[in-house]
Amino acid sequence: MSLQPRTSPAPSRSAGRWRVLALLAAAMVLSMTTWFSASAVLPQLRTSWALSSTEAAWLTMAVQLGFVTGALVSAVVNLPDRIPARRVFFAASVGAALVNGLVAACHDPATALPLRFATGCFVAGIYPPALKIMATWFQRGRGLALGVMVGALTIGSALPHLINGIGGLPWQQVVLAASASTLLGGLIVLLLVRDGPFPFPRAAFEPRYALRAFADPGVRLANLGYFGHMWELYAMWSWFAVFLADSLRAADPASPTRAAAGLGTFLVIGAGAVGCCLGGVLGDRWGRTRTTALAMAISGSCAVLIGLTFGRPLWLVLGVGVVWGVAVVADSAQFSAMVTELADQAYVGTALTVQLAVGFSLTMVTIWLVPLLRDAVSWRWAFAFLAPGPALGVAAMLRLKARPESSRIAHGRG
Repeated sequence: MSLQPRTSPAPSRSAGRWRVLALLAAAMVLSMTTWFSASAVLPQLRTSWALSSTEAAWLTMAVQLGFVTGALVSAVVNLPDRIPARRVFFAASVGAALVNGLVAACHDPATALPLRFATGCFVAGIYPPALKIMATWFQRGRGLALGVMVGALTIGSALPHLINGIGGLPWQQVVLAASASTLLGGLIVLLLVRDGPFPFPRAAFEPRYALRAFADPGVRLANLGYFGHMWELYAMWSWFAVFLADSLRAADPASPTRAAAGLGTFLVIGAGAVGCCLGGVLGDRWGRTRTTALAMAISGSCAVLIGLTFGRPLWLVLGVGVVWGVAVVADSAQFSAMVTELADQAYVGTALTVQLAVGFSLTMVTIWLVPLLRDAVSWRWAFAFLAPGPALGVAAMLRLKARPESSRIAHGRG
């Protein structure tokens, strides 16, 4: 079976792909806001609900666990390869908006956690289908296109921090604003987006492919790189706002921190959108394996360095933080692009979903670990324990670069 989608059609057939890219990116920005809507308001919830470190971690971990559960179910039944992706995206957006909105009525973590879990289950139907839709529009330039998509996810994940930082709103209204945004994103995809001229073959029901996706050495190495990347990414995204707020208080206990921490976190996480686009350009032109290895080398170094800025001037914390924010997600889309190039083309959606499911399983470990490390060794070293993940990822990418399968990546650039 051919491992590439159909040969490139005449230019007219791919006309409008940049319009679709813009629409899908806008939908991703809007629809992914539910993911970190609770994390953005953690400083308020820690006071209102008297949260312990473990309870605060579970408000984000529950979403990760829900995402993994939803993704595994989707992969086993080959959902993204058997039902039109835009319909899956819309239905999942409606579900995520509804259950996330109910969090605004909660008064303690015990009632919020099941709703956050359900939010994650629905988000599993937003992210992977969007990546597959975009891949049907781009053969060449796929790394950049998927980079834009993950950049949109990054801005969407950061958006609740912006709302929380500039609005002065009660935390309930921040959560409800995220839900309304997610619903709007689903409507955009349902009404304005269609599949592109490079469709993947339609899949038959094959639950065993969820495991077969790891049998191919090239796909396995691409996944190992992704897992190292994920070991770091979501722990950084989940806890940077708390780190920044604590750093501001350590530098000046009398200074108000909510607005500065919210806006600073939006800047740091949102800067990742630039990294995603840059990573896409480099991945297409320089090679995905080298691009991802470089990004992980930089982000792993920042994980070690950021703690040394704790309590220092804001410009220094944000300086290292923005570099970290750019590098920590610059490689993300390239791992997805590699899977679309290396996996059995009839089961690309399933292979992507399996990759995401395992990767997000790992994020629960580090999201839980960071606050415990903060209590044990302080913020000075807590983030440094994330560095082994990108180090493993660099090794996997250099190994993949040396294998013959790399000739199928980025049109031979590896």
